[in-house]
Amino acid sequence: MTERKHKQPEIHRPEEEKAPELEADDELISPIRSKKSQPAGEAEAKEAEAPAGVPLEEFEALKKELEEAQAKAKEYFDGWQRERADFSNYKRRIDREQATLSQNITAEVIKKYLLVLDDLSRAMKMRPTEGAVSAWADGIDLIFRKLQNILEAEGIRRIPAEEEEFNPLRHEAISMEESKDHESGRVIEVLQDGYTLGDRVIRPARVRVAR
Repeated sequence: MTERKHKQPEIHRPEEEKAPELEADDELISPIRSKKSQPAGEAEAKEAEAPAGVPLEEFEALKKELEEAQAKAKEYFDGWQRERADFSNYKRRIDREQATLSQNITAEVIKKYLLVLDDLSRAMKMRPTEGAVSAWADGIDLIFRKLQNILEAEGIRRIPAEEEEFNPLRHEAISMEESKDHESGRVIEVLQDGYTLGDRVIRPARVRVAR
C-alpha cells in the first residue's frame, strides 16, 4: 500500500515592513532647500542675462542705450513741466498788467468827467425852486443824475465823508479847525467829493477836519 505524502501547505509569512529610508526624504527635501537657499544676487544675475542668441556685449549696449533714453525722456518731461508752469505764470502776470492798465486808462478818463460832475453838483446846491427857472433847473438835475448813473455803471463810487472820522487813505484834509460840534479828527465839511474805482481811490475827498 503506497503511502501518500501530504504536502503541507506553505505558509506565506508577510515580509517585514521596512522603515522608509531617510535618504529618500533627503532627496525630496534637498531641492526645496537648495531653491530657498539660492542667493538673491544669483537670481538677479540670471534675470539680467541676455536672451538666447543675443551676445552679452550687444545686450549690455542696448541696455545702456535704453537707460540713457529713459533719462533723457525724464529730463525732457521735467523741462516741459517747468516751461508750462513758467508760461502759466507769464499769462497770469500779463492778465494782471492788462487789467491794471485798463483800470488806469479808465481812471484818467473818469477824472475829467468828475470835474463836470463837480460843477453840476455845485449848481444843484443853488438851484432855484420857484418861477420859470425852476423847470430849467429840473432839466439840469436830470442831466446830473444821468451822468452819475453812467459813472456808477463803470464802477465809480462816491467816498462817504460827512461826519466820518478822517482817513488819510480816502480823505484829503484842506484845513484843521476848532469845532464845538465835532470830535477831534471828525470831518466837518466836504469841499469836494472823492471817488473810487473798485478798491482804488482815484480821487480823495477834500474835507475840513475838526482839531
